[in-house]
Amino acid sequence: MKGIIALSLAVVCSFTICTQGKLHASCKIEWTWGVNCTMVKDAIIMQIKKWTSADNCKDGGEKCLYMLKEVTDNQIKATHTTPKHHYVDDLTFTFKSNASEFCNVEGYSTSETWYAVLDAGTNYCNLHNLITGAGLDKFAKYSETTSDRVCTQYSSRNCGKY
Repeated sequence: MKGIIALSLAVVCSFTICTQGKLHASCKIEWTWGVNCTMVKDAIIMQIKKWTSADNCKDGGEKCLYMLKEVTDNQIKATHTTPKHHYVDDLTFTFKSNASEFCNVEGYSTSETWYAVLDAGTNYCNLHNLITGAGLDKFAKYSETTSDRVCTQYSSRNCGKY
């Protein structure tokens, strides 16, 4: 039995390394907006606070159970807990530009579960749902950049579910 589990894990790990280059479920996204970072930062913080309770998950999806952990001048740290299995993911938003007309942000989500390899795009959705929930995808000169290489199962994501 141990041999089958080890072989299965090796196959999954090999698949992940070959197709995504990493062994742990996570996602990195780069965003750009044509507005100042204060507006973006405030919108993300408000959305995290809006989705703290489990109320928004009762009809499905995971737009709930976010928790704000720390806010500094150039960073927001939060967590997201999946409503069904209660897995916790760590979220970090790093603000790279404070120019009055331009904002660059790097978002990163990673599973706290040490054995998480594949995540069905959950780490992408942790970040993406906050951005779209806050309406930031409608802001001037918005762009988002990521790929399967830096974001586990990005191309098979379903943010209506996760």
